[in-house]
Amino acid sequence: MNAPERLFAPPAALDRAVFAARRRALADIVGTEGAVIVPANREQPRNRDVHFPFRQDSDFWYLTGFPEPDAIAVFLPGREAGELVLFVRPRDPEREIWDGRRHGTEGAREHFGADEAHTLDAFDAQLPGLLAGRRNVHVQLGDRPELDARITACVQRMREMSRRGPAAPEALLGLDASLHELRLIKSAAEVAHMRFAARVSAAAHIAAMRAVAPGVQEWQLAAEIHAVLARHDMEPGYGSIVAAGANACVLHYVENRAEVGTDDLVLIDAGGEYHGYTADITRTFPAGGRYGAEQAAVYDIVLAAQQAAIDTVRAGTPVADMHEAATRVLTQGMVDLGWLSGDVDGLIEQGEQRRYFMHGTGHWLGMDVHDVGRYRVDGDSRPFAAGMVTTVEPGLYVPPDDERVDARWRGIGIRIEDDVLVTDGEPDVLTGDVPKTREAVEALIASARG
Repeated sequence: MNAPERLFAPPAALDRAVFAARRRALADIVGTEGAVIVPANREQPRNRDVHFPFRQDSDFWYLTGFPEPDAIAVFLPGREAGELVLFVRPRDPEREIWDGRRHGTEGAREHFGADEAHTLDAFDAQLPGLLAGRRNVHVQLGDRPELDARITACVQRMREMSRRGPAAPEALLGLDASLHELRLIKSAAEVAHMRFAARVSAAAHIAAMRAVAPGVQEWQLAAEIHAVLARHDMEPGYGSIVAAGANACVLHYVENRAEVGTDDLVLIDAGGEYHGYTADITRTFPAGGRYGAEQAAVYDIVLAAQQAAIDTVRAGTPVADMHEAATRVLTQGMVDLGWLSGDVDGLIEQGEQRRYFMHGTGHWLGMDVHDVGRYRVDGDSRPFAAGMVTTVEPGLYVPPDDERVDARWRGIGIRIEDDVLVTDGEPDVLTGDVPKTREAVEALIASARG
């Protein structure tokens, strides 16, 4: 039997040099007075004796490339004995028979660039010596309360002993202004991974569009998406949304168990993750092959709003302009359709548009589908900069029981979403391979039906 072929060649893998370069960049931000502590993810039980598939913590992976659970990275810029210290699970021949080989302390040094490595049980004893003389500790408090308690207890003990030993850290700082700012700006290698994830995810959406027909189940369309991803060594970057008819008015609908009706629109919000980097695409298309008159009217407004928002994704433009551009087009559209009445500026000021457009227009994208990075700096909307990647995803949703609008609009939910790379020139739409004009969508479905 021949194995299914990939549609696209994957990018070059990230090697040790990439992770080392990230640590050098982080050192420039944190300085020699700082220390960074980042834990790996833990395995999560699914049911008895079974765990969910393991996915590494994004911060930990970004800094180390180490793939195992239950590890802790301590990064100490400028430390003469070595900057990266990893605490990892010990080798365990018996567990390795069941769960696979562990790298252990030796592997952490040889394969992942750790300057020093210890088993996890040494963390509490080693930490005071590692933090001695460091003024600040950068750690994302609140994510791992048990680890937070160990770190704060260590710092407190060091303060109590500071008269007889090295100075204790003075402050615990979050990662938003350090590691997360680095993650926000994508390198060329990261862009290559995201472009690959976007191309494969686009092909997956096209496969679902070709498979749509009245009577299919939502989960069957999800299967079309996931099959394309699996053939490219990818998995869903988040829970796939396949919402037929009024289900599309539930923003995070994930049941995917309903049957697609003849006159339904199908909203699919799905994206694949490739080696830590995810895409995020939404398309809304007609099960019967052609948009109805009301569906078409709403769709054209959403598409126009998205196009207006994408045009703002330019270096130097405030991030807030993207949402403002989409909101203005959508609100005018709601007035034109008779859903709202009044002056557009006044309606927006009063928040009336949130009846049918209740979410933001986009979010950062990268290793996490809702990626890290601040949207405001010093109280102002930050400007876009080359290397950022954002989604652009306006939508309109009329609940099926909303009696404020005519019955012909009820149950319509439409969202259109693309992933856009900020460059020094025009916006680079990474997910542009998926048709989104009504004519192109209808032509694709018609071609699949012969």
